[in-house]
Amino acid sequence: HEESPWLEPYPHLSWFFLPVFMSKDGRETTRKFFDEHAAGLPDATRDDALEFYEALLSTGILDDHRYTMASKLGTSESMDLVRMRATMAEFNTAKLLTDAGYAYEPEVALDSGYALDFRVADPSALVEVTRPEPPTRRRAGTPSAALRETVDGKRNDQLAAHSGAIVFVDCSSFRDGEWQRIATNRPDAGHEPAVIYRMRPDGTATGYTCGNPALDLSVPLTEPA
Repeated sequence: HEESPWLEPYPHLSWFFLPVFMSKDGRETTRKFFDEHAAGLPDATRDDALEFYEALLSTGILDDHRYTMASKLGTSESMDLVRMRATMAEFNTAKLLTDAGYAYEPEVALDSGYALDFRVADPSALVEVTRPEPPTRRRAGTPSAALRETVDGKRNDQLAAHSGAIVFVDCSSFRDGEWQRIATNRPDAGHEPAVIYRMRPDGTATGYTCGNPALDLSVPLTEPA
């Protein structure tokens, strides 16, 4: 807080990410990610993003898994925005699961040799999270193509070994027009069951499902107009 006073109003977030905020190599990049990149939320101010994640983390729902979750943000001197945004997708998905009333365990090591992002206790379900970069940042020419390309990256690995896992596709990096094309066309993800959603910094989320996910997300997830 002496070095980064803008973090002081957010005590739980400051504590939660302390392992990376105070790491030897990652202290500059991780603070810059929240300060200058609004934790990967486009069209959001720094304080919008900090308030959003402070509200989520202050529930304590991830406290027991603090080091595992925080360290995913990275302790590198180089800024890898793609990986950092993908890490925050797991926190966004955690918010959806929490708001829907589900208990879960993050980063679950399985007999297959893979670790999936969450295991929900009741009903029993495995969750894998992916976050597509919008088409302006990748070779995929349309939002739908960006979505499917990202999921394809999981299909030969985690999803091949655990075909019944629910893939959560976090489109929070998409700007309004890009997300509207997804919401209007409702493309499939190339894997079922899937939850395709976009989280906003005010804590609201819109999205839809493909296939029949075992989880009821009707409370936190609003159908796109």
